[in-house]
Amino acid sequence: MAAAPEAYLRSFLLFFALFNPFLMSIYLLGLIRGLSTPQFARVLARGSAISAVVFVLFAWGGEAFFRDVLQVRFASFQLFGGIVFLLIGLRYVFQGAGAVDQLMRASPAGLAGAIAVPIMIGPGTVSASVVIGNRLPLAGAAAVIAATLALTVLLLVLLKWLHDRLQRQHAALTERYVDLVGRMSALLIGTIALDMIVTGAQRTGFAVPIVTS
Repeated sequence: MAAAPEAYLRSFLLFFALFNPFLMSIYLLGLIRGLSTPQFARVLARGSAISAVVFVLFAWGGEAFFRDVLQVRFASFQLFGGIVFLLIGLRYVFQGAGAVDQLMRASPAGLAGAIAVPIMIGPGTVSASVVIGNRLPLAGAAAVIAATLALTVLLLVLLKWLHDRLQRQHAALTERYVDLVGRMSALLIGTIALDMIVTGAQRTGFAVPIVTS
């Protein structure tokens, strides 16, 4: 049975919120400053292609991959992924751009893989791939994943272009923008992480009280 349009929209918004090009631009700040725009776009496209294959595989395998292959519950992965995501968000809220200074240390030949893991492929995005695979048919899930990654790459290249032009004339303003956007985006990441923790805890059988008005 075909999925409702709302399911596609919800899936896209979930995936896009996790990628968050504005926060990802902070993670990739070293590359944004060190590579030309064409080089940055090529590396980013290769990393996105690697990520897309992984996400589609998880959307196709779904919870069965965790249950039958890894022999663990998907809910446990959600719970762990939420904790990791929360720690990343908290670290950035309190440390700012210094929290990600060590993320990109790969050689130029390995930059695409370094972007894919751990920048794009992480507990949060893998969990989202499984959720999207449960909501949508495989072709629809693959389309949502591809569209989200394509939009993310496009926005990141645009941010790189803007950064290069603003950096020449407004270096101090650019630095303040980087720190402010990073901290604000980290609040969203922390919120999503807490939701993952609550969902994973409920599905694993932990008693998580839900307060309703």
